[in-house]
Amino acid sequence: MKALVVLSDWLAKQTPAFVAAVAVLAYFSPASFGWVRGNVQTAILGVIMLTMGMTLTAQDFKILASRPLDIAIGATAQFVLMPLIAFTLAHALGLPRAVAVGLILVGVCPGGVSSNIMSFLCKGDVAFSVGMTATTTLMAPLMTPLLMKYLAGELVDIDALGMFKSVLLVTLMPVALGFLLNRFFGEGRGFRKTMKVMPGVAVLGLACIVGGVVSAQGTSFAKSGWMVFAAVFLHNGLGYVCGYAVGVFARFSRAKKRTVAIEVGMQNAGLATVLATRHFPLLPEAAIAAAVSCTWHSISGALLAGVFNALDRFFAARGKSDA
Repeated sequence: MKALVVLSDWLAKQTPAFVAAVAVLAYFSPASFGWVRGNVQTAILGVIMLTMGMTLTAQDFKILASRPLDIAIGATAQFVLMPLIAFTLAHALGLPRAVAVGLILVGVCPGGVSSNIMSFLCKGDVAFSVGMTATTTLMAPLMTPLLMKYLAGELVDIDALGMFKSVLLVTLMPVALGFLLNRFFGEGRGFRKTMKVMPGVAVLGLACIVGGVVSAQGTSFAKSGWMVFAAVFLHNGLGYVCGYAVGVFARFSRAKKRTVAIEVGMQNAGLATVLATRHFPLLPEAAIAAAVSCTWHSISGALLAGVFNALDRFFAARGKSDA
């Protein structure tokens, strides 16, 4: 168990590099991740969301109840800014239909689980981060299909009801199960030991999802990779900037501004990847855009946390406090 805990800690710290390495491996050796398809892919995402649910406690929901305005501002920013940024980029850049669908799908998904880790690393408001992630995840079964129908309905037929069921299956149900496990077994020694390895399990799951998409759609990526990455890079970067701006206008503390920037910019692209594969099988570039987002959001989140920490050191050395 000690070895598994050490491995889990290493994977959590090396998430961007590990996921990127798996993507490269899957590209050059598609058979390595050819098994990540269909129900297997869905089950893996369910496990990732289960790990998130296992971290939630009754105290987290008390925090939500005690900070409704903060959570409302953050969740609204999440489901307004990222979808609109994706929609605007898709039209402004003249993205191919499949890439546009994938980018918009990433935009309408809830916040990513790894955003909580990034908030912790940059001295953000972790409780706020967990609250935003939990809230947007709970809202996702309704908001994701509705926003997708509204913003991408002219590009592709959207089965809103089917997408609602898919999001419900792979987000809300596993999160609820994880919460119940923590509620009733959280004090047990075995549960606490298991929790120490779950971050690594989540990273492995995310890497497998990315690897599965790249192994299946590597040819498509080779044709439109530069365009996909440019769109993902701009979408993610503008999300960080606009999220931070929301914190400034809301007069949030420095920790909250950092958290809302990360929460808005980092999406649950793993969910977007599964939804793209399941609902848009004839648009392979849509899944590629989501898979690239999986990898890049982890890398950029770690980089942004590093920038915030560097700013802290810079201002501390001069006896000042940054905004």
